[in-house]
Amino acid sequence: MPDARLSTVVLDAHDAHELAGFYLRLLGYEVRAEEPDWVLIGPPPGTEGLSLALQTEPEYVRPVWPTRRPGEQQMMLHLDIEVDDLAAETARAVAEGATLAEYQPQDDVRVLLDPSGHPFCMWTEASQ
Repeated sequence: MPDARLSTVVLDAHDAHELAGFYLRLLGYEVRAEEPDWVLIGPPPGTEGLSLALQTEPEYVRPVWPTRRPGEQQMMLHLDIEVDDLAAETARAVAEGATLAEYQPQDDVRVLLDPSGHPFCMWTEASQ
């Protein structure tokens, strides 16, 4: 067995600090480290969750979801966020700055786009 562990997912954005603010509000995370073009956030001590780093990329291009035309920036990954109340948390995510994706492939999962256009899914245990 390798001695390796996935610790952090890194998302590029035009403004790392702005996107970090969105995920801090959405997830109840706290800032762990920051630099002018990079922010590391994670769950409060004693709680579970994966760290998320946001990195400023001046040439960042918003992904297109779902993929529509060859040659457009495509979604390369998405975050799955488990919630207890899908409707309430979807509404809260939108109030914090997310956009509900026009295309929803499942009735029991909500696809949203963060302020930089990264898709993420909210789901409940009952959805699975």
